[in-house]
Amino acid sequence: MRHFLDFEKTIADLESKIEELRHLSDGDGISIAEEVGKLQNQLNKLLKQTYERLTPWQRVQVARHPHRPHSSDYIKNLITDFTPLAGDRAYAEDRAIIAGIGRFRGWSTIIIGHEKGIDTDGRIVHNFGMARPEGYRKAQRVMELADRFQLPIISFIDTPGAYPGAGAEERGQAESIAETIRSCMSMRVPFISVVIGEGGSGGAIALAAANKVLMLEHSVYSVISPEGCASILWRDATKSLAAAEALKITASDLLGFSIIDRIIYEPLGGAHRDAKKITSSVGDAVSEELYKLRKLDGDTLKKHRRDKFLNMGRANLI
Repeated sequence: MRHFLDFEKTIADLESKIEELRHLSDGDGISIAEEVGKLQNQLNKLLKQTYERLTPWQRVQVARHPHRPHSSDYIKNLITDFTPLAGDRAYAEDRAIIAGIGRFRGWSTIIIGHEKGIDTDGRIVHNFGMARPEGYRKAQRVMELADRFQLPIISFIDTPGAYPGAGAEERGQAESIAETIRSCMSMRVPFISVVIGEGGSGGAIALAAANKVLMLEHSVYSVISPEGCASILWRDATKSLAAAEALKITASDLLGFSIIDRIIYEPLGGAHRDAKKITSSVGDAVSEELYKLRKLDGDTLKKHRRDKFLNMGRANLI
């Protein structure tokens, strides 16, 4: 069953009419196929108009769509011979982060990604994509393998943020995130990150301090969620719409600020409407960027990554 967002009511009504017609047979001189075709054209036009005018808050809703492809979907469809690696060798296994080794279009590659889970049970198992310290330590361990064996790294970013629970704080959540960012910066191999849904706070950047940061058209990437920002600034979570606008969290905003390097455009109506097409688009974009980065030596890759992040937000003073 398709899940419709708040702003998609007209789209939902039109799709419902199309489904009703498809269950009817031709009669009384009416061609059902012809009528369905007309309505389908109207639907495509409406989808195009709606998704071209999305507000930042609506993009947040799309980025959180329950049917949006997750890291596990991209790994399943883009990575062959994937072998997951578990545990941080210190405390526990954190299933909010998937990490392992596989082949991406013939290249041996290290893969790391946040995983939110697909259904209720899966979301509980994966903690809604919110990693604990052991998850970030697992990522560090896998990055060290990448550096040792000279394997490129691909990460998929999709998290509301690192888990803020008491246990995570007691085990050094902030330090583990900082150490993971330091690991990212020290890598001497090509490193590409793709923001596929939500890129929330330090929990996201811990796996996204890469040479190239790509972002899906309707994903969001921010230091804090709109709800969290509204609660802090106005003590009112209902001001999330205003917060989303002020935070500049959309792909086009972030490309303009040079926070990300490339936008991957989504199928009509969002990635959740055509998982096969968006997977192919992501694969092509990553392949193009990886081909360029593989030409650079380790020292150049490390310096490129360091300079990229140190230059963010730096003002040009005359």
